[in-house]
Amino acid sequence: MMLAGPTLRTVPITTHVPLRDVSGLISVEIIMSRARTTERGLSRDFGIANPRLAMAGFNPHAGESGALGREEIDIVIPAIERLREEGIAIEGPLAADTMFHPRARARYDAALCLYHDQALIPLKTLHFDEGVNITLGLPIIRTSPDHGTAFNIAGKNQADPGATVAAIRLAHQCAENRAKVQ
Repeated sequence: MMLAGPTLRTVPITTHVPLRDVSGLISVEIIMSRARTTERGLSRDFGIANPRLAMAGFNPHAGESGALGREEIDIVIPAIERLREEGIAIEGPLAADTMFHPRARARYDAALCLYHDQALIPLKTLHFDEGVNITLGLPIIRTSPDHGTAFNIAGKNQADPGATVAAIRLAHQCAENRAKVQ
């Protein structure tokens, strides 16, 4: 799953799980798998020739060299090192509280985040009415509004169609990019 807006793309490594469980669910292998899928998706679906990835740290300040937790040392950094050995351009682990301002976002094409809110809060803050959920790695293009279906306001003339329009436009753009490489 990638969440995409006009100026930010994020990929949550884990999704709808309690925060207390995230540390036990992340691994070198899952980070590497999501990073590879993201890199291929950016190339195939977004037409980015040399994708640049940014990896968020798990702990505040990306763990401060182990002072605030060992997830970066034991899991995140080894995954990044192995991805770099494969030729994937990835930086990190970055402190999540400083990686989403405009100058930081200019350095990468997608941010890999270790849990749901780390990925969705910045995307929805910047692009709530134009955020798109795209499923990477499928043989078909699948997009939807990032914020879900909003059944609670269906039929009440309250919904903003922006994210649905953005999802349709992104699907079209992805189809055009895929056609160029076939």
